[in-house]
Amino acid sequence: MPSPSDIVQAQVEAYNAHDAAAMASLYAEDCVFTDLLGNVTLRGRDAVRERFTNTFRNHPQNRCWIKTRFSVGNVVVDHECGERSPGGEKFEVVAVYTVRDGLIARLMMGKGE
Repeated sequence: MPSPSDIVQAQVEAYNAHDAAAMASLYAEDCVFTDLLGNVTLRGRDAVRERFTNTFRNHPQNRCWIKTRFSVGNVVVDHECGERSPGGEKFEVVAVYTVRDGLIARLMMGKGE
């Protein structure tokens, strides 16, 4: 079975390939996305597919890269950087992935304050 870091890396690769279906397949059916305070922002694999289908349609050159990654057990923490297009709007987030049974069960993500 792939490690939690391998699963999160596969998700990043699917994101950069703009493959919303492949991304969604790496999330548990009942996955939850939250902000850094724990407020639920997205729930379920179908919602993941829909959100990223829209993201990739609206930002066809969108991509991200990992500045720093570490993991402890089934938790993977990334400092992610990205841009909407080459030379375009850039963003940075902290993403905390919890992997259970080979799928991402929870993603806590935010830009901080």
